[in-house]
Amino acid sequence: MTAPRLPLGSPQRRIVALGGGHGLAAALTALRLLTDHVTAVVTVADDGGSSGRLREEFDVLPPGDLRMALSALCDDSDWGHTWRDVLQHRFAGTGDLKGHALGNLMIVSIWELLGDTVQGLDLVGRLLGARGRVLPMAAEPLEIVAEIRGHDPERPDETVEVRGQHRVASSPGIVSSIGIIPTCPEPCHEALAGVREADWVMLGPGSWFTSVMPHLLVPALADALVTTPAKRLLNLNLEVHKGETRDFRAEDHLASFAANAPELRLDVVLADPSVVPDGASLRAAAAELGAELVVAPVAARGEPGVHDPLRLAAALRDVIS
Repeated sequence: MTAPRLPLGSPQRRIVALGGGHGLAAALTALRLLTDHVTAVVTVADDGGSSGRLREEFDVLPPGDLRMALSALCDDSDWGHTWRDVLQHRFAGTGDLKGHALGNLMIVSIWELLGDTVQGLDLVGRLLGARGRVLPMAAEPLEIVAEIRGHDPERPDETVEVRGQHRVASSPGIVSSIGIIPTCPEPCHEALAGVREADWVMLGPGSWFTSVMPHLLVPALADALVTTPAKRLLNLNLEVHKGETRDFRAEDHLASFAANAPELRLDVVLADPSVVPDGASLRAAAAELGAELVVAPVAARGEPGVHDPLRLAAALRDVIS
C-alpha cells in the first residue's frame, strides 16, 4: 500500500536529517511524505555486526546505517520496495556470509568500483528511486569514545573509558561524556553544503550518544550547523530514559545537547506527550536553547518506542509549514 503524501507546498522545503540507525530511518520515512528534497547525514561510527566486519576488512565507512537510510527513502512503488527489500536482506546460514546484509556488500562493492563514497551512495539511491540523498557525516570512519560510570557492574562507582560504538551502546553503565577519534575528521563536503543550503535541519530521534551527539563533535559539521540560516529542530526520543540514556528525563537530553554544542541554538523541540510529564519544566529547558516546545502525538499506537510515520509526518508538516 502506497503511503499518502503530505506535501509542504511549492517550492518544497529542503530538509536535512542527522542521525543513524532505526531512529534516522523513522525520521526519513516521515520526511519523504513531505518533500523530495531530503538529505540524510548519517553517523559513520558503527563497529559491530556486518558493518564492523566490512569496515575492518576493507578500511571503508561502515555501510549499515547508510543502507538503512537509503532504504527508508525508497520510492513508494513495486520497484522501490523490491530494491529496498533486496538491500535489507540479511544472509542466514553458517558460512562467511552469515549476518551480512546484502546492501552492505553491494555498497562496499560499488565504492570499490567507483572509488568515490558519495557517488556510490548516489548510485544506490537512483536504483531505489530514493526521494532524497544519503551522505556520511564524515569522510572517514570514526570511533566513539565515552566516559562511563558503572561500566563494570562490580564497580558501580568507577568511571572508565570505553571505546567503540557497540561497546558504548551496550554498556550497563551511565555515559558521562562522549567523544570521537579522530577528533577533527575529514568532513564530507557535500554534507556541509546540504546543511548550509537547507531550510530546516532536524536532529534525532536515535540512540542519543552514539547516533545523534556524534554529529555535534565533527568540528566542520558543528560549525555548519551553527552558521546555517536553516531552522533547527530536535526530535526527542520516545523512550528518553532507556538504553544509553538510562534514567534520563527529557530535560536531561536538552542539558546534554547544550553541553556538547554550547554555541548551537535550536528553534523547535518536538516531543511526544508520553515524554512530557512536566510541560513547564521541559518548556523552560527548551527556551534555554532558544527553542519553542511542540508537543504532538508521534508514537505508534500499541508499539512502545516506535514512531508512526504518518503521525510524525503530520507533526513535522505543522511545524515546518
